[in-house]
Amino acid sequence: MTIAFIGAGNMAISLLRGLVNNGMSASDLTAADPSDAQRARAEEIGIRTEANNNIAISGADIIVVAVKPQIAGQVLKSLNTVTKSQLVISIAAGISLDSLQSWLPSGQPIVRCMPNTPALVGAGMTALYANDQVEAKHRKAAEHVLQAAGEVVWVPNETLLDAVTAVSGSGPAYFFLLMEHMAKAGTALGLDPATSRTLTLQTALGAALMAQQSAEPLATLRQNVTSPGGTTEAAINTMLEHGIPATIASALQAAQQRSVELAQEFGEP
Repeated sequence: MTIAFIGAGNMAISLLRGLVNNGMSASDLTAADPSDAQRARAEEIGIRTEANNNIAISGADIIVVAVKPQIAGQVLKSLNTVTKSQLVISIAAGISLDSLQSWLPSGQPIVRCMPNTPALVGAGMTALYANDQVEAKHRKAAEHVLQAAGEVVWVPNETLLDAVTAVSGSGPAYFFLLMEHMAKAGTALGLDPATSRTLTLQTALGAALMAQQSAEPLATLRQNVTSPGGTTEAAINTMLEHGIPATIASALQAAQQRSVELAQEFGEP
């Protein structure tokens, strides 16, 4: 299996590095990018690079579209060596299948993906949706590519990618915000900034690992560490009194709606 990446930015480099680390030969990978600096980053991990997209994708089994959504249409419409035997995987945020299909040959098998930034450290979460031309072998290949940077899930409806964007696509920033203010609050309570940061980050990591490794509902895990009349209950009750659940729900709804709007903007011819 050979894979050609159009675009060699951070997400592409993360996937390329993950594929190599998982045992794929660098000789089966190609990255195209107009930037000398971006190509140099790919070459550092042994990847063959090209400045010309059409040369890069010629003969590849899989084409990964890893460009900014604002230029996706321009880039895809300029391809003249793509064939229907090639699987196209798009990680260009907000670009709908309708738009991708309008820029590629009729009948092209396409998988649209919504990754998130923890992919940069191999801990990403990516949701995938396929068009009708995608077969079981294509799904397996797409999973192979995206699992190089974390976990993957398939969604049964493309519109759910907007909800995915709200939960996991934008989600890392929500946790950064919480950690930012926990660390600040710890400092206000007398801890030095470095200690407060360490306590916050390790607590967040530990809680995530506990949740990941447990079959219990998240609410049960929270209740298990909330003793009646204790310090945790005092903190949780304060958060609830300040409307944290409603704020979270409103925030995700806003993110989902903005995802819908951006897809319409980026999908214009």
